Amino acid sequence: MMRKTSVILLSAATGAALTLFVTQPRSVLMGSSARAATSDTYRQLNLFGDVFERVRSDYVEKPDDSKLVESAISGMLTGLDPHSSYMDAKSFRDMQVQTRGEFGGLGIEVTMEDGLIKVVSPIDETPASKAGIMANDIITNLDDEAVQGLTLNQAVEKMRGPVNTKIRLKIIRKGQDNPIDVTLVRDNIRVRSVRARTESDDIGYIRITTFNEQTTEGLKREIGNLTTQIGADKLKGFIIDMRNNPGGLLEEAVTVSDAFLERGEIVSTRGRNAEETQRRAAHAGDLTKGKPIIVLINGGSASASEIVAGALQDHKRATLVGTRSFGKGSVQTIIPLGSGNGALRLTTARYFTPSGKSIQAKGIVPDIEVLQDVPDELKARAETNKGEASLRGHLKSEGDEKTGSQSYVPPDAKNDKALKMAADLLRGVKANASAPTGDKAAIDKPASKVAN
Repeated sequence: MMRKTSVILLSAATGAALTLFVTQPRSVLMGSSARAATSDTYRQLNLFGDVFERVRSDYVEKPDDSKLVESAISGMLTGLDPHSSYMDAKSFRDMQVQTRGEFGGLGIEVTMEDGLIKVVSPIDETPASKAGIMANDIITNLDDEAVQGLTLNQAVEKMRGPVNTKIRLKIIRKGQDNPIDVTLVRDNIRVRSVRARTESDDIGYIRITTFNEQTTEGLKREIGNLTTQIGADKLKGFIIDMRNNPGGLLEEAVTVSDAFLERGEIVSTRGRNAEETQRRAAHAGDLTKGKPIIVLINGGSASASEIVAGALQDHKRATLVGTRSFGKGSVQTIIPLGSGNGALRLTTARYFTPSGKSIQAKGIVPDIEVLQDVPDELKARAETNKGEASLRGHLKSEGDEKTGSQSYVPPDAKNDKALKMAADLLRGVKANASAPTGDKAAIDKPASKVAN
């Protein structure tokens, strides 16, 4: 029997993958209606074959057959939703490298919008961030080539290349009258997904920029270092900053959440069939020993970061501060197509927080909303991040969809109102009526598989 090896993905941007798992194909007994549907499908496939042959024989120049097929596959997938796509063999290899947290390129997370490349977030301490690339920037040209007409994977491939080579980007930024030309030098991008520092010697600040294979170990290391550096008795608590974190590995989102929880469900994923429902539960062992936690989120916090925020909020383990998150509540599976044939990035499930909420096209609402003071020249860009609900073809949610959430983070910490609020809450300078009291899990659902 053939087995299909799949990789699960949670990210608002391209280039992230998750742990491997194996699924067995389901047996199907077809009734008359199913046979009729199958017959209609074959007729449509015959139509595709007719078009394919006509293009091969009559197009003004002889086309490349393999590129025709790849383009057809790519069009089929991108027509489903904004997060499904086809990766050729090189893109698939690049994705696997990036998942490990090291790759060559510019250090920029991107998505496709209206045929152009939209920046989700620059990665800290990379050529993109050092050059001042910002979330929501629109990339229209790569060197002298227009992005319009390229697939997302083609554009990403052009932005990658040998270390120390240059590439010129033309950028449209809201609030700027003229396009901006930026020349970047490609570098070996080592993604340090967790960084930490002390805040006034009594608070541990931990920033998680993405979820790759090193994230959980990095988090454990920094929690230990901060606890030792500050002292367990003096330590007021931790600030976990996931603002503008585009997501990444599902497994890492689960283990990061587990680091702060003693018990209870972390996340559930639900596909088309009830038997595909999976629930992930926490294991005993809060690495912070019950210290108070403030989680910072904003309009750029997406997918895997929303899983962590949703789990800690539902269990009343942390107070969420900032603005409503991006609202990507779907799961992608990376399905290899065989040696040299690339892979499919296919949306296969929605995910739900422990309380059973889907955040698709809605986002997570923080316990305390804090809006930043945005410089006048950046206001147009900072105030119009519409999140998942603004993406063409996104999966619809039940109930009202939410758009428009601020994603600006001041570069100088002294101007960061959300960070200041978090520190004041931990020190008791400001009262928080809904403050969690340790890991008193409000939701203790079993991790067993259930049908809905």
